[in-house]
Amino acid sequence: MPQLDKLVEEELQVHTPHKDFRLWLSSTPHPGFPIAILQAGIKMTTEPPKGLKANMKRLYQMVDEGSFPRCQCDHKYKKLLFTLCFFHSLLIERRKFLMLGWNIIYGFNDSDFEVSEHLLSIYLDEYGDTPWDALKYLIAGVNYGGHVTDDFDRRVLYTYISEMFNDEILEQPYHKLSTLDTYYVPKDGSLQSYKEYIEHLPTGDHPEAFGQHPNADIASQIKETRSLLETLVSLQPQRSVAQGESKEDKVLNLSADVLRHVPDPIDYEATAKLVSDDMNPLNVVLLQEIERYNSLLKTIRSSLVELEKGIKGLVVMSSELEEVFSCIHNAQVPPLWGKAYPSQKALGSWTRDLLQRVEQFSTWATTTHPPVLFWLSGFTFPTGFLTAVLQTAARKNNVSVDSLSWEFQVSHLDDSNLTEPPKDGVWIKGLFLEGAGWDKRAGCLVEASPMQLVCPMPTIHFKPAETKRRSAKGIYSCPCYYFPNRSGGSGRPSFVVTVDLKSGQSSSEHWVKRGTALLMSLDN
Repeated sequence: MPQLDKLVEEELQVHTPHKDFRLWLSSTPHPGFPIAILQAGIKMTTEPPKGLKANMKRLYQMVDEGSFPRCQCDHKYKKLLFTLCFFHSLLIERRKFLMLGWNIIYGFNDSDFEVSEHLLSIYLDEYGDTPWDALKYLIAGVNYGGHVTDDFDRRVLYTYISEMFNDEILEQPYHKLSTLDTYYVPKDGSLQSYKEYIEHLPTGDHPEAFGQHPNADIASQIKETRSLLETLVSLQPQRSVAQGESKEDKVLNLSADVLRHVPDPIDYEATAKLVSDDMNPLNVVLLQEIERYNSLLKTIRSSLVELEKGIKGLVVMSSELEEVFSCIHNAQVPPLWGKAYPSQKALGSWTRDLLQRVEQFSTWATTTHPPVLFWLSGFTFPTGFLTAVLQTAARKNNVSVDSLSWEFQVSHLDDSNLTEPPKDGVWIKGLFLEGAGWDKRAGCLVEASPMQLVCPMPTIHFKPAETKRRSAKGIYSCPCYYFPNRSGGSGRPSFVVTVDLKSGQSSSEHWVKRGTALLMSLDN
């Protein structure tokens, strides 16, 4: 690349090349690509088609007319090939819903489709009765599932394949592939008839085609817009403005404001003495959390003091301080502070959130009595707290902690009426439901209202149980994440626990396709 950069600069820009000479370069995006070449040349990009229609159209163009009925059961093959095309397109386009689509973005490609199509033709020829289990396992479990590393993404994959690969596809004419009437399996015909049907599909995809709520479109567009604005902010000039408040003055004012609001550390030594007579698992967690928050508060205070000195020229600005300076100017949380716990909040809301977190543990440390309602989001390691609750129950009932699991009951009462801790387990407050709404009266999941991107959840009773009942019909196993980035961040996974919620009038598969999950904190 450096040699190419030199050649372009010397040969093409200094000397005059032949009038018909053109240099064509093709490359994938790479940070090491010379900027000078990009600036001097005309950029062209090729992007994969967007939308179910465009993807299905492209897949059918790969099918040859001569080999279209490539197996003996051609009526089965034609229907299942169309279903496979829809399935493949659905998986690719689902990524546009971001975290409501997939927790991790996967690179499903044409070879996945080709191998699945080949398997389909072989198994239809080999067996008289359609081997649904084998096809579903090989296509969703092995072929496409080979890309998938997240358990809840794998659940989405299996939900789609189970709905599309079954006897109803072959037995029912015009079998619907989604809740919309637009997408169905057309009647048997030539390859051209299938292409003509695809041509009549809508260019824009309604979220219901994927089993998503219209709110999912809004949520993904908000996140994309926020990402675009963050990129624009990062591209702004990094020098001081001559007119008005300088960049340094702005950062000094912001850092002074943050410093004023940073609470004092919690007295670890005094708390340790108070709880020394009763070192139960919860008190151990309390001391661990105090230690982590005190370390964070010390880091914030020292970095802000050093930053002020650096701006005034009293100390040398290290790369770490430069990063803190840049983040505070852009109202972002410096990575140095974000090591304690992951968060996507802006600096202002993150500071307010920090005050509430410290207050929870400060009150607990002062009274030495655990709160009646635990704010799970306030813990830096919520899984450690939940394990401590299980250990407490195991000691109380004289059973192994490994034999315990969770039962969940969503409270119908307001928090003001919950004045006593439960006999077993804990009350957990402050969770948010994404991808669904909650009917407080019926105590079950319902469709979210228009523009309701998240729904506050009532307090939930986390109760340790020795023998967990099998997930009954009408129960949705809802994943709970620490923050909106479900794939994790700062070297830590985001997943905390699975909470069983009543699925209401819809099936659990409905909420799986919706990407419904509980969040412990939001990004605002």
